[in-house]
Amino acid sequence: MIPPNYFLILSIILFVLGVIAFFIKKDLLTMFMAVEVMLNATNLAFLSLARSANSIDGQVIVFFIITVAASEAAVGLAIILLVLRQKKTIKTEDIKLMKG
Repeated sequence: MIPPNYFLILSIILFVLGVIAFFIKKDLLTMFMAVEVMLNATNLAFLSLARSANSIDGQVIVFFIITVAASEAAVGLAIILLVLRQKKTIKTEDIKLMKG
């Protein structure tokens, strides 16, 4: 059996990679995927901590996080598609949504 510490280390690595990708990449889709990676890294951390504590609370929390992530994914992708249709690009440098 793999120790829970390994899963925590993997979770930290995934979260850091997600943060780096979010700040380095300049298109909306990659930034959105980076947020999803960070969210799944958090889920992995919750599950590994719940497993080490022999508790079901982590699984319940992860279930609700996955539910929220599914709705966030639907809304986020819809917004990205809307921006792509209107602006013909998803590069953050080229999009000035708040400009009148």
